[in-house]
Amino acid sequence: MIWEAIQRAELGKHSLDVVWLDLAKAYSSIQHQLIQQALRMYHIPWDIQLILEDYFNGFKMRFSNERYTTDWINLDVDIAISCTISPILFVLTMKFILRAAEGSTSLADLCGRCYMPPLKALMADTTILCSKKNETCKMLG
Repeated sequence: MIWEAIQRAELGKHSLDVVWLDLAKAYSSIQHQLIQQALRMYHIPWDIQLILEDYFNGFKMRFSNERYTTDWINLDVDIAISCTISPILFVLTMKFILRAAEGSTSLADLCGRCYMPPLKALMADTTILCSKKNETCKMLG
């Protein structure tokens, strides 16, 4: 779909901004507060929200070397990679973020009455398509 959009824009000599984003360490970048907001938005039952909130409140870490060990530090960011619910929570939270961003711009105009949604995403990889520079800047802002 993206390749076709690029070809259509080139053939019709229309402007099209294409931005590919790959979130490095994506699981480590999700804030627990954002997960809770996504759970509320998608109407996850309250008791499940409380279980997950309690689970994430227990995320702690510390560092050690041969001579010293730090105190335990609470983590406000990170999803446990080995946890079976983590991919679901990650996708849910990314959908929440993308939905908020998607409302800030219109469909990409590919000419000939052909329009495409501005965001395409698969896990941590996101593509932004905008036919106006100011919309691209707004989406990235």
